This record gives sequence, structure tokens and C-alpha cells, in this order.
Amino acid sequence: MTDFSGDPAGHDVWRRPVEPEPGGPMAPPAPLPAAPPPAQVGYAGPPPTPVPAGDWRPPVHIRPAPPRQLPPQDVLAVEAEEQRARTVTGTVAVVAGVVLLVLFCLLCGRVVL
Repeated sequence: MTDFSGDPAGHDVWRRPVEPEPGGPMAPPAPLPAAPPPAQVGYAGPPPTPVPAGDWRPPVHIRPAPPRQLPPQDVLAVEAEEQRARTVTGTVAVVAGVVLLVLFCLLCGRVVL
């Protein structure tokens, strides 16, 4: 512990105990100095901030363009595309299942024979 105050009494806690003389009683330790009272308890909160004027607004340098109009959607065309995609996905799944079934049958036939 480093103490820059230069007060030697603050270092008594860290000193070695006094060695008693051989055959003599041991001296009682020196009493500790009293702790200073706590300065302030609790949190007072942040410092107050000045209230801006009622008409104050942040400066605006660039005005964004208004949002554009989205193109209209053809709901019937979107539904037709989704149906075609579902058909293609189902077809690929069925073909993959058939191929795996054929391979499984071939492997099982080789093991049995």
C-alpha cells in the first residue's frame, strides 16, 4: 500500500508485530485509529441541465425526398408462380425419394445374396 500523506500512523497496520523479549510477556497490539465518518450517503442525481427555448429545433441541412410509390402487384401472377414453384419442389422430392428407394433396394439385395 502506498500512502503519500506521510502520516506514519497510517502504516502501523502494515508493520510487523513487536518481537517480545525472550522469556517476557508479549506486548498487546497498538489500537487501530478510528475510521473517518462517511462523507455522503446516496446518489444526489445528475446536475440539472438548462431547458432549451420552446421554439428550438435541431438544424436541418438536407431534406430527404418523399417516398416513392410502389408498383402495383399482380396477385394472380404471384399466385401462379407460387403454385409452379410448389409443383417443382414436390416433383424433385418425389424423384429423390424414388432414387433413394432404388439404391436402398439394391444395397439390401447385395447384402442378402
